[in-house]
Amino acid sequence: MYEHKFVKIELSSFKLAPKEDYHAIVYEHEKDGWELVQVFAPGTNAYGTPSFFELIFKRKKA
Repeated sequence: MYEHKFVKIELSSFKLAPKEDYHAIVYEHEKDGWELVQVFAPGTNAYGTPSFFELIFKRKKA
């Protein structure tokens, strides 16, 4: 069995750049035993671009 964690990363509306350092988020979660399994960008803005994306992690339940 696995547990999952979803981390939402907002994108700036002007540059469409992440507001947070997602590399650091991945490294920090790996230290706690989480494995990145997918990056998901749900929904879109008026111009067809995402307003955020989610990092989806999993790890075995203890």
